[in-house]
Amino acid sequence: MKRITLLMLTISMMITLPTSAQLGKLVDKVKGTGKTAGKKSGIFTTVWEAEFENKADRLAVSNGDGSFVIGTDDNSATVLDANGKLVWSGDYKKITTNKTNKCEYQYTIWKKNGGYLFLFDERKLGTDLVAVIDIPTGKELWNSEKFQNLIPKSGQSGIEGSDQGELETVKYIDELDAFLISQKESVILVKADTGEKIWETNRFKGAVGKYIYDAKRNEIIMVNFKPTALGALFAGFKNQLVKINAVNGDVLWDATFLGTIEKELVTRRAIIDLWIKGDKIFMYLDGIQVFNINNGQKLWEAVYENDMAGGGGFMGGNKDKKIYRTVANPLFTEDAVYIVMLGTRDRTKYVEKHDLESGKLLWASEKIAGAFCMPNIYKTGNRVLVQVGGKVLVQEYRMETKSSPMGGTYKEKVPYIYWDYKAQKNSVLSLDDKTGSTVWRSEKFDKRITDLIIKEDQKVFVSDGDEFYGYEIESGKQIFTTKHSDANVGKVTDVVDFGESVVLLSEKGLAAYYKADGKRVYATEKIKGVDFFYWIGENYFLRDQRNSKNIIYGIDMTNGEVKGSVQSKGKGGSPKFGDGIDITTDGEYIFAFKGKKVEKIKVNN
Repeated sequence: MKRITLLMLTISMMITLPTSAQLGKLVDKVKGTGKTAGKKSGIFTTVWEAEFENKADRLAVSNGDGSFVIGTDDNSATVLDANGKLVWSGDYKKITTNKTNKCEYQYTIWKKNGGYLFLFDERKLGTDLVAVIDIPTGKELWNSEKFQNLIPKSGQSGIEGSDQGELETVKYIDELDAFLISQKESVILVKADTGEKIWETNRFKGAVGKYIYDAKRNEIIMVNFKPTALGALFAGFKNQLVKINAVNGDVLWDATFLGTIEKELVTRRAIIDLWIKGDKIFMYLDGIQVFNINNGQKLWEAVYENDMAGGGGFMGGNKDKKIYRTVANPLFTEDAVYIVMLGTRDRTKYVEKHDLESGKLLWASEKIAGAFCMPNIYKTGNRVLVQVGGKVLVQEYRMETKSSPMGGTYKEKVPYIYWDYKAQKNSVLSLDDKTGSTVWRSEKFDKRITDLIIKEDQKVFVSDGDEFYGYEIESGKQIFTTKHSDANVGKVTDVVDFGESVVLLSEKGLAAYYKADGKRVYATEKIKGVDFFYWIGENYFLRDQRNSKNIIYGIDMTNGEVKGSVQSKGKGGSPKFGDGIDITTDGEYIFAFKGKKVEKIKVNN
């Protein structure tokens, strides 16, 4: 499980936004022998250092367990193993039989014991080329010149990624080990390892905005949206929700849905979700739309007008700045679903409870006037707790002055992603689960309100930045108030549930408090400028990206001590961790990319 708190994620416009990072020709200092280095990075131990032969300005990333490290530039790639030894290195034009070369768009797909490197070579005056390389061997698996217009011709290919790190028009379906490729007239499913066409259908138009693979039925359920690359080509475009036989591509049914699928400004994620619950499909797009999974019939809906649409709405910001995560995701129980709704006229927010089977409105809560966001709702016992106020996700482009290698300066749009608190009337609202009526409401949160921490359906813990509070969930009785400002670690930015204590991540460090009585466990001022929090395996990490740096701290949450830190000013790394850093899925190893060098670092000595 990974959790994120306040961040200032500065992503270079020169990198792609896929799940991968960036690299080139990696070789150890002693020609790829994986020589072990004994030096320390902070108090972390460096396992080995290796060196790129190229600038690694496209991808530099490891797979989940660190058994492969791949690096690419526009024209070549290199792979190291877990010991830093060179596995292979080569130029794309020599590896690929169709001479795929200057690849402005690349991404990796990791699978057990290997993975694929997807290359797209956009030819301005010829036929676009696609090639897929086997990461463990460096051999070409297949190539094609059949797939055209996969990315826009606007020069923005480097940022036209999606939430899976793919092109808008290319989706990798892990369960089928296949690529879904959107073309003008059809959608094609091809085997990822051979490029062989499995099936093609002309009954689905546009890019795949979201899909679910239903393993029980061996079917794909997906929705479309007009892709940037192909939007102008779809004169008869319509919103489609379809169910397809994964074996032969037969469209089992085709339904339409309400609303327009927006994409996040920087990440380009499609703002939509799909869930299968029994014999129903739940689509989350400006509320809930529910369909029968067997025939596509719409069963019920609870929808509202999106307040971010078009960039000029109440929370929309301008065209270069957008605000997201203002309403909570639907909360499902065995027989009901709870939805944060927006008032059509007054734009107030409130909660509705619907019967999961029939969609019947069971109750609607009081309307919360002036609530900028209601990002979380919690079901606990016979209460529904609503967090009014809290963090929102901001994505924006800022014009910044850059130094030119040729001398002088130039202006460039630089993307930023960060969490922020907006001024509003923050509170914890407790609703009766049977009626939706307000049982109690605490409004002690003048400046901000963190997410809620719930213990055994009996107590809830929350901070306003300067104070730490505990409440009885049933009655709303305040159990304790602790003055967090006395810890001298600055205002709280987020909270971490840690056993019998709650750790408050703050502007200048950490402080932990017992859930039983609110007494302080520890406080530390060793870390400042924390903008991101990760819980990976059994390891906890904090991140500081101030002043164009990227520092990752390993933290012992039992006492707040710093295990070690890694600073990287290099490019590459995973977008999840910022420039120059990647972390294995168990949290035991960090890879730091620094210019031409890559360093493997052990988290726990």
